[in-house]
Amino acid sequence: MARKKSPVGILGLGIIGSRAAAALRAEGYPVFVWNRTPLPAPNFLGSPAEVARTCKVLQLFVADGSAVLEVIDAMAEALTPEHCVVCSATIGPDATREAAAKAAKTGARFLDAPFTGSKAAAENRQLVYYVGGEEADFERVKTVLQATSKAIVRMGQIGDAALVKVATNMISAVSVHALSEALALVEKSGIPPQFLASALEFNGCRSGVMELKLPKMLEADYEPHFSLKHMLKDVQFGLALAENLGLELPACATTRTAMTNAVADGHGNEDFAVIHKRHPEPRQNAASA
Repeated sequence: MARKKSPVGILGLGIIGSRAAAALRAEGYPVFVWNRTPLPAPNFLGSPAEVARTCKVLQLFVADGSAVLEVIDAMAEALTPEHCVVCSATIGPDATREAAAKAAKTGARFLDAPFTGSKAAAENRQLVYYVGGEEADFERVKTVLQATSKAIVRMGQIGDAALVKVATNMISAVSVHALSEALALVEKSGIPPQFLASALEFNGCRSGVMELKLPKMLEADYEPHFSLKHMLKDVQFGLALAENLGLELPACATTRTAMTNAVADGHGNEDFAVIHKRHPEPRQNAASA
């Protein structure tokens, strides 16, 4: 007879959190959820504290560091040494360590567990978690993380995974910015943009993020898989960390400017591939004129 699975709490029902909750339900976990804005989701509870009173494993998918700290404060009265708070928000190492310290005051355990993967990955249980923290805490929640992921990468202590996650997002942001400029060059020259797509299939600069974002740029489809405002937040984290370390990151700084301008134009809630929209409309292809 299969062992009954313990309930899991999901706090934050955005693009990823809602899909993580669905994946856990499909794996047979009782899932209880909360979101700042009430939603018609199964087992939606009225507060973070109510979720904590119902579940011992609590996974956070909220938007930013302030939200993480607010949620931990809101459920502090219900936290005990039996709880493990799994922070899967990308909030940078400083806020992650602050959140861990708040949880520790209640006796609760804490894991630094940001992820890579957007909407499609979450729907298909293909997230990849980067996990920092104590091995015993990781072993306790490993099967919960496995239910929504294809891989889990262990990396050091609390804060280490948060920093590496910011670093990887910097690469994605700069790569997509460069891709948008290359596509703009091709389009403005009157060359069919599909030629660029064909060339990239056999080019060493090809990457997973380019494969995901170039078709969206070609179709002007900016439905959010990873919103521009959230990617801008992560780029800003990276630049702040670099400044504290005395590093200059000019490529990342240029990308921040482009993304800031796109957010100012009202595109913050669209996919970060929308950065391509800031380029002028291409001239008509001479061959088709």
